[in-house]
Amino acid sequence: MSAGGATGGRREPSLRQLRLFLVLAQELHFGRAAARVYVTQPAFSQQIRSLEQRLGVVLVERGGREVRLTAVGQSVAEEAGAVVDAMARLRQAADRHAGAADGLLRIGSLGAEAAMPYAQAILARLRARHPDLEIEVRNLTFVDMFSTLLTGEVDAAFLRGPLPGGIQSLHLASETRVVCLSADDPLARRDALTLGDLAGRRVVDMPPEVPRSWWNHLTVNPRPDGTRVRFGPVVRDTEAMVLAVTQGGAITFLPSAARHLYPRAGITYVDCPELGLSTAELAWLPDNRDEPAVAALRGAARQTVGQPEDTALDSGSDG
Repeated sequence: MSAGGATGGRREPSLRQLRLFLVLAQELHFGRAAARVYVTQPAFSQQIRSLEQRLGVVLVERGGREVRLTAVGQSVAEEAGAVVDAMARLRQAADRHAGAADGLLRIGSLGAEAAMPYAQAILARLRARHPDLEIEVRNLTFVDMFSTLLTGEVDAAFLRGPLPGGIQSLHLASETRVVCLSADDPLARRDALTLGDLAGRRVVDMPPEVPRSWWNHLTVNPRPDGTRVRFGPVVRDTEAMVLAVTQGGAITFLPSAARHLYPRAGITYVDCPELGLSTAELAWLPDNRDEPAVAALRGAARQTVGQPEDTALDSGSDG
């Protein structure tokens, strides 16, 4: 590939790739850029290489994780910024019609979060008050649950805490967490379990794109006695997580609603008070909070959960 040459069969770059490239152009460091959008450095690098292949040019001069933009890269960064800004203006124009919330609102849902009663109530209230607003609910995996929000692929998302910094949220509900284990596991016959009972058991693991701090928090790693969790099979979504448990050899932890959302032959859910609570959050970016469609969603959510004032703060706080 040459810095200015073209290749046959090129495809148009995605808006996400342009956003990621703009982050790299600001940081000039793959590691820092990847951390900003909560993806791994290899996954981030792959997206930049894919962008170069689609454009048929070399955008960066690589020297380890430190990079420099090529002359073409500098030009593309300027044009990419203009494209992203134009898309933002396009969305704003579509969202503003006679002062009402209309256009398209893209909402992410981690697994079955959008099917929870509070989420359904929020969406029903939103549709009733803004009939011209088109609502698109997109299923998110563990891999893209944060990155799609940070790159603007969704406008808001139903997620599970703890949320990373830079994301604002409204707390929707809290519930206990349970252990999901194979039905033929001797522990499956217990009424309740402790973390001590689970010592040494392998726990389903997350792909490297998932922030480690998030999964360590939810798996209580390390345990109160200082021991580290033994991790097992890697999964990308909740369905795959439950399937991994049915195949034996690993356990996992889920919100207690999983008993109803993911009933499967061959698995059992057992209470474990030491796991603490699972928190359901409606999340959005601070820069998008006052967009008409997002503001309408936030208003519907506040009214549904009984929080009249808009006091959104940083990650994990009520808003």
